[in-house]
Amino acid sequence: MAYIGAIDQGTTSTRFAIVDHDGKFVGMAQKEHEQLMPQPGWVEHDAAEIWRNTEEVIAAALADAGITASDLSAVGLTNQRETTMVWDAESGEPLAPAIVWQDTRTAELCNELGGEEGADRFRAKTGLPLATYFAGPKLRWLLDNVAGLRDRAAAGEVRFGTMDSWVMWHLVGDHVTDVTNASRTLLMDLETLDWDEELLAALDIPRSVLPRIVPSIGLIGRGRGVLAGVPVAGILGDQQAAMFGQACFNPGDAKNTYGTGCFMLLNTGTQAVASTKGLLTTVAYQVAGGKARYALEGSVAIAGSGVQWLRDQMRIIDEAPDVEPLAASVADNGDVYFVPAFSGLFAPYWRSDARGIIAGLTRFCEAGHIARAVLEAVAYQSRDVLEAMEADSGVTMSELRVDGGMVVNDLLMQFQADILDVDVVRPTIIETTVLGAAYAAGLATGFWSGIDELRRHWAEDRRYTPSMEESKRSDLYASWGKAVDKSLGWLEQ
Repeated sequence: MAYIGAIDQGTTSTRFAIVDHDGKFVGMAQKEHEQLMPQPGWVEHDAAEIWRNTEEVIAAALADAGITASDLSAVGLTNQRETTMVWDAESGEPLAPAIVWQDTRTAELCNELGGEEGADRFRAKTGLPLATYFAGPKLRWLLDNVAGLRDRAAAGEVRFGTMDSWVMWHLVGDHVTDVTNASRTLLMDLETLDWDEELLAALDIPRSVLPRIVPSIGLIGRGRGVLAGVPVAGILGDQQAAMFGQACFNPGDAKNTYGTGCFMLLNTGTQAVASTKGLLTTVAYQVAGGKARYALEGSVAIAGSGVQWLRDQMRIIDEAPDVEPLAASVADNGDVYFVPAFSGLFAPYWRSDARGIIAGLTRFCEAGHIARAVLEAVAYQSRDVLEAMEADSGVTMSELRVDGGMVVNDLLMQFQADILDVDVVRPTIIETTVLGAAYAAGLATGFWSGIDELRRHWAEDRRYTPSMEESKRSDLYASWGKAVDKSLGWLEQ
C-alpha cells in the first residue's frame, strides 16, 4: 500500500505525518524547537536545530506507521511563513539566527522604506503593507547588520530563504521557494509571480541570494537522506496549506486557523483582490502549468501563543488545555479585555507601535477572568478580520470553517460563533495544515485524481451556532474596540 508524507515545519515545532488514500493519518511524530528571545521584540530560531528535528520526526513517523520511505509515493512540505534566514552557499551552515515572523526589529526600517508614501508603498505590486511581519525587510536587516554578509552576498556566497527554502535545500539539494511563500516577502510581483527588480532595488537586496520560484503543486525534486529517492512534489505556506486541507477550493470559501497566530483566508479564485480594509492579498496556490489562485488574508499575530504566555511566562496554567476549565470557572470576562499586541497589531490595524495590555481590571478580577480574556481576544481579533474581509470582497459569510490546535476548545469556538453571529464549523480532521501539504504532493503525482476527490474527504465534526443576544454582542465588541485604542501608540514612531 502506498502513502503520502508531509512535513509541517511550524513556528513552535516540526512534525511529519503519513496519510493514506482516504486522507487518514497512519503515522505522525512531532518535536518542539527552542524559541529564542534575546531582547524585547526579537524572536529567533536556530535553523540547524530545526533541520535536525525534521530528520528526526521523519524517521520517527515512518517507524510509527511501520513503513519505510520506499512506501511513500510523494512528500509535501508546509512551513511557517516569513521567518527569514541566510546560509552559506557551499557548506549550508546558517550565517545568523533565523528571524521569526513575529519579530519586530525592522519597525524603524519599514517606516524609512515607506517614506512619504507610507506603509502602502509596495501594496499595488505585492498585495502587502510595509510591516515587520514580512521577509524582505528582515533580509535587508540581516544584510545591513551581520558583519561581512552584504559583501559575501555580492560575491554569490550567500543564500536567503524562508523555512521552505531551508528545508528544500537539505531535502532535495535545490534552492527553491513556491509562489505562496514568495508572495510573503515584499519582493515578488503578484501578477508576474517573479522577483521584481524595482522592489529589489528599493530594499537593496541582490537577486543572486534569492531562490527560484516554483508552483506550489508539482514535482520539485527527489529526496535525499532519510527520504532518499522519494518525489518531493508540493510546497505551501502554512495558512495556504490549511486552506487546501479544508477543501476551500471555490471562490468565496473561507477558513480560519487557530495556531500560534490566527489566520483567516478567503478564496478569490484567479483574481487578486486588492484590499482597502487592512487585509493582505496573497497567492493561495498554483498547480504546475495552471494559473495562480489568490486569497484575501487577515493575519493575527497572537492566538495560541497567548495561551503559551499564560503557561510559560505568567505561570497561571500548567498545561495549555488547562486554559479552558480555568476560563469556564467564571461566568463572563468580568469586563476584562486582553489585547495581545506583543508584536504590534497585525490585520486590520498594522500598528507596530502597539503593545499588549490588560484593560478593565478591578479587585473583582481573578485568574479565570484573565484566562477568559486571553481566549476571547482571539475571537475579537477574528471578528475584526471577518468584517474587513466581507467589506473587501462583498461576500457575506454564512459559515466559517475552522482548524488548528485551539479548535478543540469548545468555550472558544462557541464564543467565536457568538461574537461573529456566524456558524463556526469544525471538521473531523483539525490538523488541516499538514493534511494540505499531503494533498498538494498527492495531487501533483496522481495519488489522488483531482480536486473533487479531495473535496469528498472533508467532513463536518461539530457546528457551533450563535446563541448570544445582539445587544450583548455589540457591547462586548465595543469594549474590545476601546481596549484596542488603549494599546496603540505605546512606542513612539
